Amino acid sequence: MRWDHIQTFLAVARAGQFLGAARKLRLDQTTVSRQIARLERDTGTDLVERRKDGICLTQAGERLLAHAERMETEALHGEEDLSERSTALGGEVRIGAPDGIGNYVLAPRLAAFGARHRDLVIQLVPLPRAFSLSKREADIAVTVDRPTQGKLVAAKLADYSVSLYAARGHLDREGPIRRREDLEGRMLITYVEDLTYSASLDYAADFEDATAGRFECASVVGQVEAIRSGIGVGLVHDAVARQFPDLHCVLPEVRAVRSYWLAAHADQRGLARVDAVWRFIMGETRRARSLFLREAAGAETARA
Repeated sequence: MRWDHIQTFLAVARAGQFLGAARKLRLDQTTVSRQIARLERDTGTDLVERRKDGICLTQAGERLLAHAERMETEALHGEEDLSERSTALGGEVRIGAPDGIGNYVLAPRLAAFGARHRDLVIQLVPLPRAFSLSKREADIAVTVDRPTQGKLVAAKLADYSVSLYAARGHLDREGPIRRREDLEGRMLITYVEDLTYSASLDYAADFEDATAGRFECASVVGQVEAIRSGIGVGLVHDAVARQFPDLHCVLPEVRAVRSYWLAAHADQRGLARVDAVWRFIMGETRRARSLFLREAAGAETARA
């Protein structure tokens, strides 16, 4: 079996289709299909089942995947071992994160880290609804639920709070909000319910009966901009809201507290570049911990 064919097999298994694997490998789809067919001839068995919507692995393919991932891990460790003479970090590290912490907290800090390590390519990607570290879709992930499946290493990153905010212009126009009854007639800005990847993100359920109408947006950035436009009220991460002086916390006695977790595949965690980025994210988050939590004025704090 040729190593390049094993690498193609890994890409196909993770993408679930030849086209996605071809894009990842920067090959044409025909080449990918041909390399998989050659690997099947070399192993003497079918490795993938071809379907209209992509591929799925056969039982033999699942067994080969486990071996191939171990081969990949050893190759990555070997590459780092041979380059240990250099103190510079190099290679590529992909971090998946929810867009709130990703855009407003991690992006500027990771960019600065990358500027200090020019041979290291850092990729920050939004965390999709269906996301798998086990399939190596990222090297490190920030999640809102503690990962429990697969061969993963996880550590608690930080607690964070979410509070109800409105733009100053909205409050000047529609009146102050001092109690829940004042929410009557106001539009609620929140997540698209069926696109949230965790039940812990359903912050707004307690306010649905009190408000009138909803604007749903799958992006934290979009929600923040909608609230800043003055159209209504919405729940915002306090670490994000601090960055916008025009946002005013209403009903300050109410907040929801959740937790961020940092996770990585156990085989990847030992790579020097992954370890360096992991430690950097942990350190930066701990230094900025006071930004993540707002002290509630009263006792209405909801924990997941």
